[in-house]
Amino acid sequence: MDLKAPTLAEIQAAQKRISPFVLRTPLVPLNENIYLKLENLQPIGSFKIRGAGNAMEIAGMERLKNGAYTASAGNMAQGVAWNAKRLGIRSTAIVPDNAPETKVEAIRRLSGEVIRVPFDQWWNVLVTGKFEGISGFFIHPVSNTAVMAGNGTIGLEILEDMPDVEALYIPYGGGGLSCGIASAIRAFKPEIKVFACEVETAAPLKASLSAGRASACNYTPSFVDGIGGKTVLPEMWPLTSALLDDSITVSLSQIADAIRMLALRIRVIAEGAGASSLAAALASNEKKKTVCVVSGGNLNFSTLITILNGGLP
Repeated sequence: MDLKAPTLAEIQAAQKRISPFVLRTPLVPLNENIYLKLENLQPIGSFKIRGAGNAMEIAGMERLKNGAYTASAGNMAQGVAWNAKRLGIRSTAIVPDNAPETKVEAIRRLSGEVIRVPFDQWWNVLVTGKFEGISGFFIHPVSNTAVMAGNGTIGLEILEDMPDVEALYIPYGGGGLSCGIASAIRAFKPEIKVFACEVETAAPLKASLSAGRASACNYTPSFVDGIGGKTVLPEMWPLTSALLDDSITVSLSQIADAIRMLALRIRVIAEGAGASSLAAALASNEKKKTVCVVSGGNLNFSTLITILNGGLP
C-alpha cells in the first residue's frame, strides 16, 4: 500500500471543508510552559470527528449510499457515526471485545450499529481494510490520507494560536493523528519537535524505532484503550519514521496521575490515551514551550472514580 502523508494544501482544504461542523478547540495553559489542546471538547469527545468528517465529505454521497463503516475501539466509530447521522446514512463499527462500554453506548446513541469481535479479528480488519458481509464505504481510522488531513487541521490551529511552540506531544495509536499533525507542522516549522506518546504495555512505535523497521511489541490490554496495538502498520512506518522525532513511553500509573491532574487542577476529563501526552511531557521534564494534544475524553466513569480515589484500574 503506497500511502502518502497529506500535503499542506490537502490539510488546508480539509480545514475549510470541516469547519462548519467541527469545534475549533481551545489551547489552555496547565503551567508556565505546558499548554493543552483540548480535543476532548469535540461533540463526540474526541478528535476523530475531524478525520472521519473530511474523509466522508471527500467520498461524496454516491460512494456513501450504502453507508460507512470502520474498525475502532470506540472514538473513530463515534466519528463515523456522528458524521453518518449528519449526512443521513447508516454506519457500522467493528469493535474489539474489550472496547469500553462508554464508547460502545455512545456509538449506539449516534444510531451506529456495533459488531463486537475478538481483538485479533478486529486487528485484522485494520491490517486488511476489509470485513466480510458489509457493503458500505470503509474508512480506515489510521491509514487514510483524507483522515490524516482532517487530523492535521489540529496542527494548523496550534500554529495559529501559538506560533512559538517548540515541542508537541501527541498520543500514538496507529499514527494517523501524529502524522497528520506533524505534516502540518513540518510544512511551516520543521524545527519543532514532534513526539509520539505510547503506554509501555503496548508501544509498537518505540519497538519499531529501536529495530529500524515496522515491528511488533508485547501487548497487554489496559484501561488505556485508545492507543497501543500489537505492531506498527507497515504502510504507516515510512510516515512515522520520517515525521516523528521519537516515541515517549509512559506507565499506566503515570497516565493515571495525568488523568487525575487534569481533572483536579483544570476540571478536564481525559481518557487514558488523551492523558498520555501530558504524562509524557511531565516525564520528559522539558522546559520548552510545549503543547500536549488531549485527544479524547471518553472514559468509563468507574475508571475515572478509581483514578480520582488514587487507584489504578
